[in-house]
Amino acid sequence: MAAQPEVGVVSRPVRRGSIVQLLLFALVAGGVATALAVVPGWLPHPASREAGRIDFVFWFVTVICVAIFAIVAAVIVYSLLKFRVRPDDDSDGEPIHGHTGLEIAWTAVPTVLVIAIAVVSAIVLAKNGHAGSNALRVDVTGQQFAWSFSYPDDGGITSGVLRLPVNRSVNLYLRSRDTDVIHSFWVPEFSQKQDLLPGMTTHVVITPDRVGSYPVVCTELCGLGHSVMRTTAIVMPPQAFASWVTQQRKALKAGGANAGKAVFTSNGCASCHTFAPAGATGKTGPDLDKLPAEAKGAGKPLADFVRESIVDPNAYVAPGYPKNVMPSTFAQLPKSQLDALVQYLVQSKKGSK
Repeated sequence: MAAQPEVGVVSRPVRRGSIVQLLLFALVAGGVATALAVVPGWLPHPASREAGRIDFVFWFVTVICVAIFAIVAAVIVYSLLKFRVRPDDDSDGEPIHGHTGLEIAWTAVPTVLVIAIAVVSAIVLAKNGHAGSNALRVDVTGQQFAWSFSYPDDGGITSGVLRLPVNRSVNLYLRSRDTDVIHSFWVPEFSQKQDLLPGMTTHVVITPDRVGSYPVVCTELCGLGHSVMRTTAIVMPPQAFASWVTQQRKALKAGGANAGKAVFTSNGCASCHTFAPAGATGKTGPDLDKLPAEAKGAGKPLADFVRESIVDPNAYVAPGYPKNVMPSTFAQLPKSQLDALVQYLVQSKKGSK
């Protein structure tokens, strides 16, 4: 009886030229992948410590992925070129079985890499969630379709613009109004992103480390005005931030027109409305220079009309403007600030027709 050929591993000498070819293919594949990862500039320049740590995780994982891609792509290209079947070759391939060493390697190496990614990510998450003992608290409220920010540690001053001191950790406590929808707070340069849920307070830590102005956007589709739910985060030197807080508190304490103008300016009213006494030229909302005429059209005293328009914007909507554009978050203003704002708008237009 004829002896049967033994099925086993087919051993072939590894030629030096083959290794060089593999290395060349790997270098080309790695170079292409690296260029695709680096050249377009996928990430904004970080402006917070948390963003820097997140960027490190991103590039740590990217380097691993580029290396794996280069190896896999090199082996595939090399195999396609080296072991392609000739058009007239109908023979079966040589019988082989798995290579134990390779199987151990491609199981152990990915395991180590995944564990490394998990450990690095866990460390970054832990550090990014720690604000320290001297953190500033800012309460963030989102509502269709605007942001408002309150500083409870600084006399409860409010602002439509997020102002932060550089190199100081900030605890942001975020909430969507109970009757509102889900929003999502995001400053691209800060990297941190956090949802705002009705009836629930969420939390995120930001430590800005670069002075400048950065966009605040909502990244949760929240209705027709989602695209305009934007404001600005201004990172200031500590002295400038302290000066701003002092000015706001003094203006509110002094009362009168200065207090009302401070509330009008700090809450971003000028970005939507035209109002000559404040030098505002916004075009999104009604012209506040025409408040007396609008109050007359609504059949209400000017002061009552102004207050109602602030706390319940849909009670009367000026002709030519849709409902649900102006948010009712300003109803949450402290009474002293709301009174100052109403008085400022009324007194500035007193006697106007």
